Amino acid sequence: MKIVTLTSDFGVQSQGVGIMEAMIASISPHIKVIHLMHGLPSFDILAAARTLETVRYVPLGYHVCICDPGVGTSRKAIIIKVNRGDYLIGPDNGVLIPASRVLGGISSVYEITNENYMNLPVSPIFHGRDIFSPAAAHLANGVDLKSFGAKLKKNHLVESPYDEADRIAEVITAKVIHINKFGSVHLNILHKDWDNWGIKSAQTVVISLPNKKDITVIVCDTFGEVAFGENLILKDDYGRVEIAVNQGSFANRYSINIGSIIKLTLSN
Repeated sequence: MKIVTLTSDFGVQSQGVGIMEAMIASISPHIKVIHLMHGLPSFDILAAARTLETVRYVPLGYHVCICDPGVGTSRKAIIIKVNRGDYLIGPDNGVLIPASRVLGGISSVYEITNENYMNLPVSPIFHGRDIFSPAAAHLANGVDLKSFGAKLKKNHLVESPYDEADRIAEVITAKVIHINKFGSVHLNILHKDWDNWGIKSAQTVVISLPNKKDITVIVCDTFGEVAFGENLILKDDYGRVEIAVNQGSFANRYSINIGSIIKLTLSN
């Protein structure tokens, strides 16, 4: 079974969500559509990019992501084929790049310009319905990627809204890319980098917070390894690293925001 995922900032109350699924069904009725998330913060490309990363837990598929403040402007509509074999479909505004990295990197990129694979007439403000969803369905039907438009150079794409964390000696400089409903702070550190750096459970890490004194936390596997109300750092459940409080909010405790820079100093 072919799988298409849909991710957007439309809101679950929007009829646009159902219309996109209907558009896919009209082109390829046997596709399984998975609604990954439609409650993204409006216009928040960083949040959308981080959410789209989670398609690593979905079987090979065609992943549409629409967080598109520049819809109808000169920004390109693109398809990225990744080395895992998936296709990422959406605007060229950086939103697809983090997912491409966790899915093995970019194999090739094409612009969507061929009107044979669009719903016409194309609305200048609803490319999700008229360009992106149809492209996913046609790809799933076996249309060759080259048929959609011109091949693009990878290094000409709009950059990601966040890079991967940087380590110099024993200091990791990280960025907050998500805060979940419990107040846990998720960083731009991948599990594989965390492991490659040799960080182990029960190790101590000194965390330097924006405008706050340093705090020391323990590396754990789960929340209950520290007492109620204590801080900890651990691998999150979607491939990144998080700082949390056992049954509390780390973000509220230390006034952390998305985009905050946090430095981690590793113990020997």
